[in-house]
Amino acid sequence: MNKRSLLSCVTIAVTAFAASAQAADPAAGKRQYDATCIACHGPGGIAVAPIYPNLGGQKEEYLVVQLKAFRDGSRPNPIMQPMAKGLSDGDIANLAAYLASLKSP
Repeated sequence: MNKRSLLSCVTIAVTAFAASAQAADPAAGKRQYDATCIACHGPGGIAVAPIYPNLGGQKEEYLVVQLKAFRDGSRPNPIMQPMAKGLSDGDIANLAAYLASLKSP
């Protein structure tokens, strides 16, 4: 692949990522979090038990990658795989935006 083709691919990927990040709705993410995730990951993203990770203040991109990995099975976890299975890319972006907006513990 020549430099121009590589640069074009990188530009397209960055543009696509930026567009998806801008479309995220933290308020929608909070509603989804409060309906589902809060039971284990706790209010404000502070886990209710030591076996669950704190999610508040995590980096948005990290959360997106991890939720997608749970959803597609590339990160196996008997609790999170079924939870993530029904999430759309938009749901994941919204959840990640909400959690990233929180103060880390």
